[in-house]
Amino acid sequence: MSYVFTPPATVSVPVLGRPERFPVHRIYCVGRNYEEHAKEMGFTGREPPFFFLKPADAIVSVAAGETGQIPYPSLTNNLHHEIELVVAIGTGGRNIKAADAAGHIFGYAVGLDMTRRDLQGEMKKQGRPWCIGKAYDHSAPIGPITPAAQAGDVARAPIWLQVNGADRQRSTVAKLIWNIGETIEHLSAAWELQPGDLIYTGTPEGVNAVVAGDTLVGGVDGLGTLSVRVTSS
Repeated sequence: MSYVFTPPATVSVPVLGRPERFPVHRIYCVGRNYEEHAKEMGFTGREPPFFFLKPADAIVSVAAGETGQIPYPSLTNNLHHEIELVVAIGTGGRNIKAADAAGHIFGYAVGLDMTRRDLQGEMKKQGRPWCIGKAYDHSAPIGPITPAAQAGDVARAPIWLQVNGADRQRSTVAKLIWNIGETIEHLSAAWELQPGDLIYTGTPEGVNAVVAGDTLVGGVDGLGTLSVRVTSS
């Protein structure tokens, strides 16, 4: 088969302890999935789950023990961090029940949903899609994927983020409004999940702005840490 130009390389993420890499298909993100974060964004209660997508090439893959770099993005003066547990799908399916969701999970990782908050907010005011605030280049840093059998009790694990060594976000995955199984059930009713899909499950309270020169270090207990530095360009 020939193409009019050379296809881009497959986006992939390292797998802890294995030579094979995890090829990324799609990135699904869950909005406002921690109650305290929903409140700080002006919402309350257990609203029905909603989702947005990022392109696979928004991934910035950071190896264990390394510090990745992300450029401060264009068009914004209000870049926010959102630390998240990421679920990596290994077996696809449609209409997956929450009780069966674990059988579709390959593993877990620590991720950041970086957000151009001012652009997102302006699009919300206008009733327009806010992809420009979420789905831009370098907006999805992620650490290595830990296979599910090695990840421990992820559903109850502490989740945290520090900026330049100071706490910004600190909570526990147990505070998800829609837990991992429920999220997969809802997602797979709307899309047929595929091997290689990543699900960014939402962020706890404490989101705030970062600037060029800041170093972000976050983690989910049992999955290691993710370290990223914001550069000026």
